[in-house]
Amino acid sequence: MRAARKYGLEILSDNIGPGLYLGHAHNINVSPLAKIGKNCNLNKGCTIGRENRGKRIGAPTLGDDVWVGSNCMVVGNIHIGNDVLIAPNAYVNFDVPDHSIIIGNPAKIIKKENATDSYITMRI
Repeated sequence: MRAARKYGLEILSDNIGPGLYLGHAHNINVSPLAKIGKNCNLNKGCTIGRENRGKRIGAPTLGDDVWVGSNCMVVGNIHIGNDVLIAPNAYVNFDVPDHSIIIGNPAKIIKKENATDSYITMRI
């Protein structure tokens, strides 16, 4: 609890796969309903949050090898595929296929094999 208050971390370990890396671990918020795959990286200021109304009620599911940049928001009952890089400051509220880079607000999908190569370096 002290670490959570000091660093602004709101994250539970119930639905998190092995190899989670918190880069510059400050102000990271993860809904207790979210599911995070293995070897995912969450960076400063990102939110993996739920939506409380509308057609995307619920929290995101992140696949394996997902890199979430600083100040990103990933919200709603959506699925983020494997090997996905979400660029800093992106707002994502839609499903993302495997091997993609997500950039911007509104976010755009750019297909790319090995999207997280050189970003996720310590895989389990």
